[in-house]
Amino acid sequence: MKKRIYIAYTGGTIGMHRSPNGYVLKPGFARLIEDKIPPRLSGEMPDYDLHEYPTPIDSSNIVPADWLRVARDIVDRYQDYDGFVVLHGTDTMAYTASALSFMLQGLDKPVIVTGSQIPLSEVRNDAQDNLVTAIELACDFHIPEVCLYFNGRLLRGNRSLKVKTTGFDAFDSPNFPWLAQIGIHIELNHRVLLPHPPATQFELPDSYATHQVVPLQLFPGISADLIDSITQQSCRGLILRTYGVGNAPDNDPALLDALSRANKRGIIILNLSQCLQGGVHQGSYATGSALANAGVISGGDMTLEAAFTKLHHLFSCGLDEDKIRQKIQSNLCGELSDIET
Repeated sequence: MKKRIYIAYTGGTIGMHRSPNGYVLKPGFARLIEDKIPPRLSGEMPDYDLHEYPTPIDSSNIVPADWLRVARDIVDRYQDYDGFVVLHGTDTMAYTASALSFMLQGLDKPVIVTGSQIPLSEVRNDAQDNLVTAIELACDFHIPEVCLYFNGRLLRGNRSLKVKTTGFDAFDSPNFPWLAQIGIHIELNHRVLLPHPPATQFELPDSYATHQVVPLQLFPGISADLIDSITQQSCRGLILRTYGVGNAPDNDPALLDALSRANKRGIIILNLSQCLQGGVHQGSYATGSALANAGVISGGDMTLEAAFTKLHHLFSCGLDEDKIRQKIQSNLCGELSDIET
C-alpha cells in the first residue's frame, strides 16, 4: 500500500508572494505546489494531504497556543498517516520544533518541520528541495522523533537553532550531531536517533497559555533592580543567559539576593550559557557556584529555544514546583546531555 503523508501548512516564507511592501502571505498554497512542482516529480512523490490553516501566519507572530494547535492537528490524524510535515516560517521554526518534541514524546513516526529562505513562488528558491526532501524523509525513513530539515541537514528539533539570517544553511545543531546528511544519498546517523518507543507518550495540555517565561542576557553592570523588576511581574520562569560555562558576578550581593528572593517565591531560574557551543557547569568557577547557592538551576547544553518551550510545556502540564525543577534537569526527548552541576 502506498504511504500517505500529512502536510500542515502554517504559513511562513515558503508560501509567500511578492508585494509592494515585501513578501506577504496569501491563501492557496496547494495551488502553488501544483504550479511549481513539475508533474514528473510530483508523480514520484508519495500521496499526501495538505491542510492549509485558515489564516496562514508569519512565524514572527507565533505564540505558544499555536504550538498546541499544530500538535493537536498531528495527534488527531496520527493513525491515518505514515509521517507528517509541518511547513513553517524560519524565524521561530526552532521554537515550534522544540515545543512539538515535548508534546509528542514517544513518536514512532517522523514529524519533519521545514520551510525556506526564498518563497516557492520565486524562480530561484530553496523551497522546492526542502519540501520534497522533507516529504521523502517523512515517508521512507524510520525516524521516531520531531526533526527540523533544512538545506541538506536533518536536525533533532529540540537541538536546532537558526544561525544565519540569509544563508540557505540557516539552521544548525551546535551541541548535537546531525540526524542525517542529505546529498546525492540520504545518510541517516542511526547512532544518534532516538530509540523506537515502547508506546507513545503524548502530553497535550488542555491549554497552552502564554506563561511568563523571560530570557534575560547578562551584561556587564546588570543591576539587581532589573532582576527584581522582571521577577516581580507575572514571571514564572527566568532563563538567565550567563557568561561562559554559567558564570555571573559574585561580587554583587544585591544581584545574588535578588535571584535568591525570586527563587524563594517559586520562580524557576534556569542557567544557560550565552556561548553557541558547550553547556553550563556551575561548579567550575566560584562565580557559577554563587548562582547555584542562590537557587539557580543548570540548563546544561539546552538551546534557548528548547529551554523556553520546555518550561512552557511543564507549566502547562500543571506540575508542582518540585516536579518542574526535577523535569527541567531531566532529558525528556533528547534535548539535553547529562547535566554537570
